[in-house]
Amino acid sequence: MTTLSPAQRTLRTVQDSATMLDRNIRHTLRSPDTMIMTIALPVIILLMFVYVFGGAMDVGPVTYIDYVVPGIILLCAGFGASTTAVSLSTDLADGIIDRFRTMAIARSAVLTGHVTESVIRNLITSGIVIGVAVAIGFRPTTDPLRWLGVAGLLAMFVFALSWLSAALGLLARNPEAANGFTFVFMFLPYVSSAFVPTESMPVWLHWFAENQPVTPVIETMRGLLMGTPIGHSGVLAVLWCSGIALAGYVAAGVLFRRRTSV
Repeated sequence: MTTLSPAQRTLRTVQDSATMLDRNIRHTLRSPDTMIMTIALPVIILLMFVYVFGGAMDVGPVTYIDYVVPGIILLCAGFGASTTAVSLSTDLADGIIDRFRTMAIARSAVLTGHVTESVIRNLITSGIVIGVAVAIGFRPTTDPLRWLGVAGLLAMFVFALSWLSAALGLLARNPEAANGFTFVFMFLPYVSSAFVPTESMPVWLHWFAENQPVTPVIETMRGLLMGTPIGHSGVLAVLWCSGIALAGYVAAGVLFRRRTSV
């Protein structure tokens, strides 16, 4: 049996991960339901909040569309990342991962392929949402450097949720349960500063909204897009994303080894 050097093992892992990424992208492109949910649903949510609820919301000196777009982006990104759980659980249920185990590929490539595809898909979706938002009146007052910050923070957020979603998909016993486990991804943005200022909430709910992970990410993204100060929200956002990503990565690795052990 040939022993590979560390550099060769790393190269092989990268190549296998690229193969798994290509597979997952092809699956997404060949699934009409996934394409509709990926592109149409975020736009529908944006239009609903702007045109249905926007007239009743008072968010201070800014227009509601300028206020709500960062929250819509993260809501849609969280929804998109949650599909990683269902995709991975489906692979386990269909037995394709058992076939992968008989092949000379790096085990980590399966997880890396799912997570990377999620990040790419959700960044593209977010770009579409921002484009539609600009077309209907969103006017960010930012510069190229802050746009890079927005893209970087969004990628961190999706990366973190995708790893956590992968862990939940491995924890679930079937795709239906995996879909239910990720409900929290859809719930948290509603109890944050995404759609209304947290100051308008009851005291007990205000405390939760201020101290949950989504709020600092939204406040940071809103500040970057609108050119307003972000205070300590940026540090908190990076810490939350890093912690969630690390926890999801470790949990996914442990659960994957357990689910695929002989």
